Parts: sequence; structure tokens; C-alpha cells
Amino acid sequence: MITSLTTLIVSLFLLVPSPEHEGYSVGDKATNFKLKNIDGSYISMGSNDLDKGYIVIFTCNTCPYSVAYEDRIIALHNKYVTKGYPVIAINPNDPTVQPGDSFENMQKRADKKSFPFPYVFDSTQETTLAYGATNTPHVYVVERASDDYIVRYIGGIDNNTRDATLVTKFYVQSAVDNLLKGKAVETTSTKAIGCTIKWSTASKSKRAEL
Repeated sequence: MITSLTTLIVSLFLLVPSPEHEGYSVGDKATNFKLKNIDGSYISMGSNDLDKGYIVIFTCNTCPYSVAYEDRIIALHNKYVTKGYPVIAINPNDPTVQPGDSFENMQKRADKKSFPFPYVFDSTQETTLAYGATNTPHVYVVERASDDYIVRYIGGIDNNTRDATLVTKFYVQSAVDNLLKGKAVETTSTKAIGCTIKWSTASKSKRAEL
């Protein structure tokens, strides 16, 4: 009985949108970005005409929550890239605050895990500020509509941050599956559980002005 009650409380907690969220809301148009990938190229949404949308995930090397989700992020990309919804992973952290999240360490981590998706660095944190990401990992499912990119889901990947075998709600998968079927996303927002983003002094000032 206690276990069932705990599970219910956790589930309800995950479904509450983060009160810290500033930036995009579901239904907003997301501004495109141009960010440096680990191979030195620059990545933007819309570079592939076949893409129907994107699974944009703010993540990093050092957060244990992000590390716990790495295999699941790889699985999401592998499942949906051929269906038109690839993953774009964005490292939002300032490496002067968190040295383990430097561009060089991003390259090492991506090589070690054989990331099949772009892993890009938001060196100015402008994209992170625009989206309103607060945690790693923090997911935005974006649907492509001609030259626009509409936010359809914001939040966590699923409902178990520690153990993939105990997941019972697959938020991102459900959102993308609904979009691929031409249906409205049923659960449009959940609380992103993870480490706080490591902001530069300049970004902290900009956040305070929002």
C-alpha cells in the first residue's frame, strides 16, 4: 500500500510543470539555432528536408541524471530518426562553472558512448535561455510546420529518472507517436527532473531580467 501511494505521489509530481519555467510554452514557435557540433560542423533545425520535427534535449556530460538517460536518448534517436524526428542534444552548461562540460569533454563523452545524434554546445547559453530549459535533461519536442517549429511537448523523457526497467510512462515516445499519427499530444508537459543548468554570470543577469 505504501509503495503504491509513493508511486502515485511521484507520478503526480512528475506531471506538474516546473514553476521555474521561463521561455517557450507548448504551442509557441521556437526560434531556430545554429550551434557547434562535436565534429566541428554547425547544426540547425531544418537542415534535412525529410525531418518532420525534432526531439531537442538539453543534457550534459556531468549530471548523473543525464548520464542515466544516455542509453534511452540513444534509443529515442535510433527509433525516430528514420521517421523524421531525430534527437538534437544540446549541452547548456558553462564550462567555467562546470569544467567537465567543456567542448573537449563533450567530444570524449560522445566518442565513448558512440552518440548517433548531434551533440552541440550552446556556448553563449542564448538558445537555452530562449527555450527556458532549467534542468539536464530537459526535453522539447518540436513539430516542423513549413518554416516554423512549434513546441508540442516540454518536460521529462519518462517517469523514472533512475531505472529504465521501471518506466511506466514514456512521455517523449507518446508525444512523438501522437504527432506521427496526426493526433494532438495527450500529455503536453511534465516536470523535468535533473541537475540545474550551470549558468554564466552574464546568463544569470539575463534570466533575472526575464
